Amino acid sequence: MSDEPQPELRWAPIEPKPRNLGRIWLIVGLSALALLVVAALLFFLLPRGEAPGPTGSASPSPTQSATPSPSPSSEPEPSMTPVTTPPAPADPTVEAFRGQVQGYLDDALTGLDIVSGSSGQDAVGLVDLLQADAQRLSGMAPPSSIQEAWSSALRDYADDLVQLRSAADSGSDLTKPLADARASVEAVRQAVGL
Repeated sequence: MSDEPQPELRWAPIEPKPRNLGRIWLIVGLSALALLVVAALLFFLLPRGEAPGPTGSASPSPTQSATPSPSPSSEPEPSMTPVTTPPAPADPTVEAFRGQVQGYLDDALTGLDIVSGSSGQDAVGLVDLLQADAQRLSGMAPPSSIQEAWSSALRDYADDLVQLRSAADSGSDLTKPLADARASVEAVRQAVGL
């Protein structure tokens, strides 16, 4: 061993770790923002309304009305039942149809309000969602009593959405296309009595 004096060991308190409150709040804020984005996407992308009920088979198969049995030849031969087409689906009532489409039409008004406060790709994305909803609406069978008014108003609305998307995509002023789309939505709403 050496004759040099050894340093004296003393215990000192450990310095406290720096507080990371800023990072914690940043993580919490980003998590909340992600949840809001997911909720908004679900709101606009999930279909609303009642699902159509089950329908009958599209092509019924012919069946024999009687089975042949060993019997005297005086009995008539078994005959095939006539092939019939399934009856046309029942014409929905205006009230039932209104219940199916009201969610989409309410969302259309809300979506147009949001588009009016948006610009650029945000507006284009929202108009794309509105066009998808309009496509879903066109796939629904309206009652025959309002079919002509419904189809005409929905076609005008779809055309106005195309104009609105074009204006949003090119960065043009959205005032006139938005006004036209709102008027078209109101015409569609009036067609079903909303």
